[in-house]
This record gives sequence, C-alpha cells and structure tokens, in this order.
Amino acid sequence: MISRFKRFLIGRPMKSAELEGERLSKLKALAVLSSDALSSVAYGTEQILLVLIAAGFAAVWYSIPISIAVLGLLLVLIISYRQTIYAYPKGGGAYIVAKDNLGVSTGLLAGGSLLVDYILTVAVSSSAGTDAITSAFPSLHDHRVLIALTMIVFLTIMNLRGIGESASVLAYPVYLFVFAVFVLIVAGVIKVMIHGVHSDIPEIGTAVSNISLFMLLKAFSSGCSALTGVEAVSNAIPNFKKPEERNAAVTLIMMGAILGAMFIGISLLAYWYGIQPNEKETVVSQIANATFGRGVIYYAIQAITALILFLAANTAYSAFPLLAFMLAKDKYMPNAFKVRGDRLGFSNGIIFLGIFSALLVVLFHGDTENLIPLYAVGVFIPFTLSQLGMMVRWIRLKPAKWILGLCVNTIGMLTTLIITLIFIFTKFSQIWMVFIFLPLVIMGFFKINRHYQNTADELRVNIEKQKPEIKGSTIVVPVAGITKVVLQSISYAKSLTDNVVAVYVGFDEEEIERLERKWEEWDPGVRLIVLRSSYRSIIRPLVRFIETVEWKTQETDHITVLIPQFIAKHWWHNILHNQTSLLLRAYLFTQKDVVIATVPYRLHK
Repeated sequence: MISRFKRFLIGRPMKSAELEGERLSKLKALAVLSSDALSSVAYGTEQILLVLIAAGFAAVWYSIPISIAVLGLLLVLIISYRQTIYAYPKGGGAYIVAKDNLGVSTGLLAGGSLLVDYILTVAVSSSAGTDAITSAFPSLHDHRVLIALTMIVFLTIMNLRGIGESASVLAYPVYLFVFAVFVLIVAGVIKVMIHGVHSDIPEIGTAVSNISLFMLLKAFSSGCSALTGVEAVSNAIPNFKKPEERNAAVTLIMMGAILGAMFIGISLLAYWYGIQPNEKETVVSQIANATFGRGVIYYAIQAITALILFLAANTAYSAFPLLAFMLAKDKYMPNAFKVRGDRLGFSNGIIFLGIFSALLVVLFHGDTENLIPLYAVGVFIPFTLSQLGMMVRWIRLKPAKWILGLCVNTIGMLTTLIITLIFIFTKFSQIWMVFIFLPLVIMGFFKINRHYQNTADELRVNIEKQKPEIKGSTIVVPVAGITKVVLQSISYAKSLTDNVVAVYVGFDEEEIERLERKWEEWDPGVRLIVLRSSYRSIIRPLVRFIETVEWKTQETDHITVLIPQFIAKHWWHNILHNQTSLLLRAYLFTQKDVVIATVPYRLHK
C-alpha cells in the first residue's frame, strides 16, 4: 500500500539511462532557475521604501537612484557569474570557486552560506506568496503559516517527481508572471502619460533634512534583496542540456535582462504613484490597484504574483540538492545526499530542504520581514567570496583579457562586501543567529569529513601484506524452545559447520527440565547448553556465554550468533510478542566483534 501511494505521489521509477532526458532547455531552465530572482521584483522595491519612509515621504524619490544602483550591481554580478560558468563548467558556483582559489575553509563558508540561503529561499518565497494572497483576501491573514506550509509540501512533491516534470509544469506560471508584470508596467506608464504622476510626490533632487548616508546605504542593501537567486544558474550547470556552459550563460543573460527591466519598472511606478509601504498590502498590490482598480485584472495579477512567489522556492529545490551532492562528493556532507532517487533527482536533498524550510516558516510565523534580512545576508556572503575567488584566479592564471575580468570582479567584490557589512551593522538584531549557525554548519562539515577520513583509514587494506585468514567456524544458536523457526535455524547452521551449539536461558527449573527432556527426545544432533538466570535477564547470560566462547576460540574460529526470528503477518502482531531477538542483535551489533545473522521464518496466519 505504501509503495502504491509513493508511485501515485512521485511516479514510476526511472532508469539511469533516462537522465539525459531530464536535462533542461534554456527556456525551462530560465523558469526553474530564475524564478527566485524574478520573483524578488515583488518585494525588492518594497524593501527600499520601508527604509526610506522612516525619513518621511519626501525621501521616497531616493528609491529611483537606489534602484539604478541595484541595476548596476546586477550587471556586475551577471558578467561575473557568466565568467564563473565558463571557468567552472561542472557547476558548484561560489563553493567551487572559493574552495579552488581561497582554500577549503572559505569554500565551506560559501557552501554553507548557500545551503542556509536556499532553505531561507523556500521559507521567504512561501511566506511572501502568502502575503500576496492575504493582501487580496485579508480574512486569510491568520492562516498564513498553514498556506505557506501547504505550498512547501506541494513543491517538495513536485520536485520529487523529477526536475524535468516539475519544469514542464512550473514554467507556465513563471512566464505568466513575467507577462503580467510587463503588462502592469506598460499600463502604468500609459496611465502616468495620460493622467500624470501623483500630485504629492517629491521631485527627484528634493532636499531631505533627516536623510543620512547610512540610511541610503541601508536602503540600497535592502533593495539588493532583489538580486538573491542570481547565482543559482552557475550552481546548476549540470542540469542543462548540452552544451551546458553555453546554455547556462545565455540563460543567465536572459534572466538579468528580464529582472532588470521588471525591477526598474516597478520602482518607477511606485514613485510616480506615490506608493507608501503598508503592512496589510504589498507595493505590487497597491500599484495594480492604482492601475486597474480592484477588478478582474487586479486579482489576476495578485494571484499570479502569489504563485510566482511560491514557485520562487523551486530555484532552491533545483540548486540545493546539487550543491549538497557536491559537498557530499567531497565528503563534507553525508553520502545520502549523493544518491539519486526513483525519479533521478537527489531526493534526500529535496526532502531535507522541505523539512527545514517548513520549520523556519513555523518558527518565524510566516513573517517575511523577519526572514528577508537573514535571506539576503546568506546570499551576499557567497557573492563576495565568489568574486574574491575569481579575482585570485585571474591573478594566478592571467589568461587573455584577464585585467578586464579582474576589474569586473573587483568592483563586484567591493560592492557585495559593502552590502554584507551594511547588513551586519544595520540589521544585526535580525541576523545575529547567522553568525552562530554558520560556524556550527562549518564545524559540522569538518566533523563529517574527519569521520569519513578516519573510517577510510581504518578500513584500508594493505594488499601487499594483508591476506584473508582461513579459520574454522563456531555457531551459537539462541533458542526459546523447540519450534519450526529453531528447526530451520539449526538446519542452516549445520549446513555451514559441525561446530554448532544451541543455548537456552531459563528462569524456572521445571521449564528447564521439560526443555532438556524434549531436546533429548528430538535429538537434532546439536548440543543444548542451559544458562540459568537468577535475575530474569536473557541478554546478559547470553552475552557472557558468547564472551566465553569468543575467548576460547578467537585464535581458531570465527564466532557466528545465528538468531532465529519469526516474521508476523501483520505489523500489529509484533506488539503481542517480546522482541528479544531484536534486542540481542542490537546489543551484539554495537558491543561485540562477532558475526550476527538472522534466520527469518514467515508466519502465514
């Protein structure tokens, strides 16, 4: 039944040979990998206005030069990550760039930051999508956590079905959102041309007495939240159809052009309409309302915006499992993250991402404003390290036109570093936990790596000196009576060796005598040893006996404990029986260097 339900949810298993068919074309990749960056248009301008409005409505004109500065940084990042794609065509983005050029620790800092950022991406996107819904339907405001969690579950299941299928389904809403935003921008510009701008908006260049450079930098850094997700394409190059790096580079440029146009368009409309940030209604909602009124088009735009904000999380579902795979391949994450699931995706990474992002939504009560600073600082750390790593690479290799590349990366590194520092100093009360959590993540990476190294050292065989030793075999069969499962176990043991001994632990003298008498009558050709337990424990006397056998035969024999166990027909039948065999196996498995084997006997009634 569980297997049928699994097939219903995620589909039939796919052959490894079908992996090539799961790769993405440029248009599908743009939808899957750019949904995070494109969706940030829905809240990027709002984040700028939230900072500026503290200085009064007169300060909102600064949103235009700040938006232009954000576009400049976007251009630098696009050029930089395009260079990264060609320099590192196997993907990995900031993790690989930093590891190769700045050292393992720096690479792990970049990788850990990105992993945390992808978890935050899912949490922020689902929460922001919920905000768009509650803007249109305020009565749902109290249910925003449930709405966000429902979307996370949906996206997790969709991605478990495979990247190809999820891309086919989720591409339509992404392009629908792009179309809707451009319709909104064009309609808004036409309305402004016909009716003019809002009568009260401050002119560009208006002096604002209580504005400061620090506040402007803070607004700029907040607006840079619109750039989160730009790195996803460089991380996921292996997901592209061949030639992977060329298709990835074209997709990155397409994403940058669309994102830049939409972002500046929304910022201009927000300024022309005199929009002010509102806790109950998003900036995009206010622009749509001012352009079309609360009619069919308004609700369509809100629905599409909510959908794209939810689907922005899909970028993380594509990039997180790949990055986790690369870290696992380098032995910094568990091997489970290297395993492809039935649908050829890295299922463990997808499930891990879904669980932890859902926990964040619950922990922060679906509050986007509290999550976005964490989200932004998480991505600007790897942005900075990636730029710095590329600078070192240019200086080290000095290929053709390396000075131009170095200049681009230097500008990008300095800008992203400044933004990171601004986030740290202006929003420390909201992001302080990153500086506790990230070191713990990196320590975890090193602990995992050390474990794998120690395991490899202990398991390594010197093929010139170490050869298999040929020993005899002693088999100990714990028995609770004379049953078919005991019969089957002893038959199997005798087929392996003549040196078999059955062991019975008894509490009551009458029961012991009865079993000894029946055993003698049965005469299976195996000696029965009875252990009397004064304290009614079965495991301790058995373990002491096994230790004795081990001590006497360790030079000549391998010791095998062959445990008879019947398998109940229904799961609840197990509750009706003691689980001594399971307890014995668990104890011996962790405490003793003996071979442990189980002989199953299936019950049919």
